[in-house]
Amino acid sequence: MSQGKTINPLLKIALEIGPLVVFFVIYQRADIYTATAVFVPLILATLGVSWKLSGKLPRMAAVTAVMVTVFGGLTLWLQDATFIKMKPTVVYVIFAGALGWGLLRGRSYLRDLMGETMPMTDEGWRIFTLRWALFFVAMAALNEAVWRNFTESDWVTFKTFLAPAATFLFVMTQMPLLKRHGIEQARAEGDAKDDDGAAG
Repeated sequence: MSQGKTINPLLKIALEIGPLVVFFVIYQRADIYTATAVFVPLILATLGVSWKLSGKLPRMAAVTAVMVTVFGGLTLWLQDATFIKMKPTVVYVIFAGALGWGLLRGRSYLRDLMGETMPMTDEGWRIFTLRWALFFVAMAALNEAVWRNFTESDWVTFKTFLAPAATFLFVMTQMPLLKRHGIEQARAEGDAKDDDGAAG
């Protein structure tokens, strides 16, 4: 099987964050319906660009694009912003459910997606996947709390800036886990134990 190409990290970030920034800017100048009308095709376009550049379709991005299209379409068709506000909740719940279901089956779907670029022990992948599932549950609850209890403008700000920032901070907090359970680290520790045993 041929491997996908690697996208420049800065371009990858731009493809992921760019549509949200555009959504925020248009919302500030118009309204949530105009912003949604631009956001939906822009998400699909960035997904297409990512597919073209990498040679593969990112699964999580594809699920998100489908949900944006469905809930964005309902928002525009029914002229009800509730749908676009609920979309992140549904996406988070889908991701959490998928990861949780995989763990119940003794499998890490994150490992299937990222294992080649992040070699870790089985235990490391189990912990990493569980933490992501719990993070998605927490983000789903947070999104519900924000759109139900704060203004529409507050929710747009949360979705555009605070949610990505929370995700970034969460990833940063996982670095000790990735280092501790990395394959090379585990091998080094195993070799050290073998050397100690031989010396004893």
